[in-house]
Amino acid sequence: MIGKNVSSGKAGAASDMCAPKSGTSWHIVGPLGVAGMDHSRTGCAKAEHFHVVTPLLESWALSQVAGVTVFLKCENVQPAGSFKIRGIGHFCQEVAKKGCRHLVCSSGGNAGIAAAYAARKLGIPATIVLPEGTSPQVVKRLQGEGAEVQLTGKVWDEASLKAQELAKRDGWVNVHPFDHRLIWEGHASLVRELKAALGTPPGALVLAVGGGGLLAGVSAGLAEVGWQHVPIIAVETRGAHCFNAAIKAGRLVTLPEITSVAKSLGAKTVAARALECTQELEIISEVVEDVQAVSAVQRFLDDERILVEPACGAALAVIYSGLLERLQAEGRLHSPLASVVVIVCGGNSINSGGLQALKAQLSQS
Repeated sequence: MIGKNVSSGKAGAASDMCAPKSGTSWHIVGPLGVAGMDHSRTGCAKAEHFHVVTPLLESWALSQVAGVTVFLKCENVQPAGSFKIRGIGHFCQEVAKKGCRHLVCSSGGNAGIAAAYAARKLGIPATIVLPEGTSPQVVKRLQGEGAEVQLTGKVWDEASLKAQELAKRDGWVNVHPFDHRLIWEGHASLVRELKAALGTPPGALVLAVGGGGLLAGVSAGLAEVGWQHVPIIAVETRGAHCFNAAIKAGRLVTLPEITSVAKSLGAKTVAARALECTQELEIISEVVEDVQAVSAVQRFLDDERILVEPACGAALAVIYSGLLERLQAEGRLHSPLASVVVIVCGGNSINSGGLQALKAQLSQS
């Protein structure tokens, strides 16, 4: 057990990572605002949202690569570092209203940080169960949020079993990282922001798939705003491709192990709701290689001065690898497209040294 009852750190340290810099290629499409929340306060009222309204930025660099206008939905500036705070924050607020006294969450990092952040805002203790290979900076970040951290198992599924066991205690509630209706409801807020910023629907929306929570939430949001005709390009890395495997099999599939370096995509079985969404919307499932995802991370860093996880690199690889053009050439996407929105989902399990280590690892494989 690591770091029990450590004092809180500063949430939102990454909130300036997407701020425009001199010579930037970005054009801010929508207002950057706060979703009913003053970050200067601790002990936030339970009725307020914990996520912020993130900027939608037009990227000159990615638009040049894609040959179409590319917008970036910058979820990396969320106070918990990723889109996860939308759904998990909403879930935690709802269970707190019903008397929850202790939150427990299993996560490869981002969901756990979101749960710890929400717990601190609500004044509820949190226990976060992580796989043993979790990066030290993620553990440190959780300790900074005041959470108790337990390291269990080699992959998320094993940590999840431990979390479920802890949640049997009186007053404890298990926060699933992606598979719950309230989480999908929270993630749907992202699409409402897209509608407010763009007005008209994009030609396609690109996102990464891990357990399927973001996909389920975005699908719900598209239906809510009347954009259910917008195709979703749902991307995974090979070795963490449980969604793609499920589509091909026509049923849920459990991968024997996670071999991808994109550990934040490392659920061995996708949420059943994600598979159901393929019957309701146009979802194009694609798998990219680890080397393509990591290359996209490096190119995005060079182009936009933003460092994201390989999980986010999987979505960016749709642009950088030429996959978007291939889908158009195959007739699976319209050509020309009005625009493309890429959800920059963010992530906490990366730094400059980690990126260099991943590049070296993949060059030797």
